[in-house]
Amino acid sequence: MVPVLTLAFAVLLLLGVLISELASRTVLSTAVLFLLGGFFLGPGMLNVVPIQSGDPAVGVLSQLALFSVLFTDGMKVGLTDLRRAWRLPGRALLFGLPLTLIITALLAHFLVGLPWLQSLLLGAVLSPTDPVFAAAIVGRKEVPGRLRHLLNVESGLNDGLALPVVLVLLAVGGGTDLGLAVLAEEIGLGLLVGILVPLTVIWLERLPFLKATKGLQPLVAVSIGLLVLSICLVTGANLFLAAFSAGITVATAGSGFREEFEQFGELVSELLKLAAILVFGTLITPTFLFGEIALKGWVFAALAIVAARPLALLVSFLGTGLPAKEQLAAMWFGPKGFASVVYGLLVLESGVERSDELFHLVALVIVLSILAHSSTDVVIARQFTARPPAAKPG
Repeated sequence: MVPVLTLAFAVLLLLGVLISELASRTVLSTAVLFLLGGFFLGPGMLNVVPIQSGDPAVGVLSQLALFSVLFTDGMKVGLTDLRRAWRLPGRALLFGLPLTLIITALLAHFLVGLPWLQSLLLGAVLSPTDPVFAAAIVGRKEVPGRLRHLLNVESGLNDGLALPVVLVLLAVGGGTDLGLAVLAEEIGLGLLVGILVPLTVIWLERLPFLKATKGLQPLVAVSIGLLVLSICLVTGANLFLAAFSAGITVATAGSGFREEFEQFGELVSELLKLAAILVFGTLITPTFLFGEIALKGWVFAALAIVAARPLALLVSFLGTGLPAKEQLAAMWFGPKGFASVVYGLLVLESGVERSDELFHLVALVIVLSILAHSSTDVVIARQFTARPPAAKPG
């Protein structure tokens, strides 16, 4: 299976790179390419890559990819960055994130009929966003810097903020063998590792006789990430929160390392994320979508995308004076990102009551979100293109 999966990934990666310039100007999307590639190559269609949800490769790849994503996301939001411009991202995180969770949970409870615990768990899994699927918005200079900053900071933090809620709800629902006290210990230890390891490495690197050369400086951040990952695997600390806090610590205490690591880290994170999306796509079959999800599940998925986040941010932005066009763009571009994929797999593997139904709903929302947001990012970004002033009559 591994050689076939590697070949499929290599072919799709090459194709994605070759069409990337065209994709930056059209509704084409690399994420959609890998998602559809996994769908057609998976057991439900051609069965070229016969992956099942219980395969060890799924869990290992998902964990590595999420660790990398959280580490690089944390590097985008150092405390200095937050102090400079925290007002709009703060509203989106402190009000928008919990409101999105609550609205999604209400939809799940009253529309799908899930119990309250499972409804809240579904809301927590689907509340993080990922602007990688809306890269045309975040990466285009014509889009106002305020909006780009809002989406970058929000997505950089909401993955890590939603994770403890997911873990606690899984523990309460009996989805893990850990009690709340042990879970709190793992979370606390993860945060401690994520803070102390980067601070120690940064202090060592600043000693005159231990300074890294310019060409190897990106590897300082890489070594920090590997150390944090290894220590967490040995000690049982929560590696996801450790990754997130380590990224923030590096961005805060060693901004130079963040700049050196930025391009390399983004590429590594993107490769792992695309590989995980390919694997995720193989788990989505025609039977999965059209035979195992009732109509009310499709209605829930649509409302989770077009209603939950837009309503939450509409309330969050009251009184901010943010122009309507920027508000609408921020409200729409809340794609359900890679973190939701992994959190959904955690729910599936936990065995919590109705976990299979929860995973089906999570997967459907993510599929629809990738298709909807990745095909509209360029179109929306163009709405911010500055129009030249009309020529004065001669």
